[in-house]
Amino acid sequence: MNAHLQISRFVGLTGLMLLAATAGARQVALEVQAGQPLLKAGEKQTAYLMITLTGPAVESASERPPANVAIVLDKSGSMGGEKIAEAREAALLALERLDKEDIVSIVAYDTDVRVVLPATRLRDREQIETAIRGIEAGGNTALYGGVSRGAEELRKFQERDQVNRLILLSDGLANVGPATPEELAALGRELGGEGLPVTTIGLGLGYNEDLMYRLAEQSDGNHVFAERASDLASLFDEEFGSILQVVARDLRVAVRCGEGVRPVRVLGRDAEIDGRDVMLQLAQLHGERDTDIILEVEVPAREAGDSLKLAEVEVEYRNLLNETDERLTSEVSARFTDSSEAIEKAENDEVMARVVQRIAAERNALATKLRDQGEIDKAREILITNEAYLKEGAARYDAPGLGAYAEIQADDAANLEGENWERQRKSMRSTQYQMFR
Repeated sequence: MNAHLQISRFVGLTGLMLLAATAGARQVALEVQAGQPLLKAGEKQTAYLMITLTGPAVESASERPPANVAIVLDKSGSMGGEKIAEAREAALLALERLDKEDIVSIVAYDTDVRVVLPATRLRDREQIETAIRGIEAGGNTALYGGVSRGAEELRKFQERDQVNRLILLSDGLANVGPATPEELAALGRELGGEGLPVTTIGLGLGYNEDLMYRLAEQSDGNHVFAERASDLASLFDEEFGSILQVVARDLRVAVRCGEGVRPVRVLGRDAEIDGRDVMLQLAQLHGERDTDIILEVEVPAREAGDSLKLAEVEVEYRNLLNETDERLTSEVSARFTDSSEAIEKAENDEVMARVVQRIAAERNALATKLRDQGEIDKAREILITNEAYLKEGAARYDAPGLGAYAEIQADDAANLEGENWERQRKSMRSTQYQMFR
């Protein structure tokens, strides 16, 4: 089980710091790489492209953009005792990372929704602390209403050159108002479209991880599983640290595939595909952290010695450090050869390791679905096969992170039945989310 909780230790092992595609140290860096710069001549084939965006470093607290944060806390009856106490303390500790010009709001919900602290600047910390310490548990779970009200508080001070984030903590099932994963996904899409990403923290074993996953995914936020209330302080601290490192927002990534090149899918992310064009959006980008987009394409047959442009990429975004709209472009090509040895030697290990990681996460998600349908043996078979696939990738591409993910597959396969399943399923969904990011 600990393997899932340690996932963040190896997610970025295959990544490299990239050089900017355009001049200027305070810009986002864009690089587009092919997994196979050399392709087999004379045959149609699948290829993979990796688009990597890296934000510039936030060099001092004074230059970071202001934050506008809404904390939405489940205070239903199941949150009583240690859970609500740890949640209050985690929120208070995390707020210490913000300064007096940042904006915070607190919403608590049970059967009803209550604004504990309307959106306000952090100038009166004693008032804010008193409001948070006054939150007590009791009632049902109006999760949809709580998130909606938290978004209303964010909108009060929403500005273009700031970091907006809604942080949702819940330990239970939504049972007041809209309550399905599809309904919360729709809310996530709406909020993501407004530039209001939602981070969801599921506490304990009683919450609906699919609902929390979809809400975070569709808003381009984050999703994590906290098995114990004592985990909340570190998770809140990590999330607020992430907020303070946001350097760009409203990113629009447009890909135009080359003549005869057909885009098939983006691994692990929603994207619009129309003919040779691919379009996707990202809510925010962090400083000194890679965000990778893996595009699978079908490449037409070409003769040995030919060269083919695989794709052109354009990225538009709002630079929060410079408070300017910026645009980056890049492209990637491949050559064709009859030499299998040359093709293998030219493979880009970094790109192909990420491809293996994303495909393995897709297979892990399929195993989860099969287990939900009662197909336990089929789910276990997929996970065992996935373990071998990841070990092979780790060796071939010199990627230790894939070896660590292989160990997780074995742990998943061993815990598909009995009392451990609820815990294991939440860990699997949380890890899948991280692997796709």
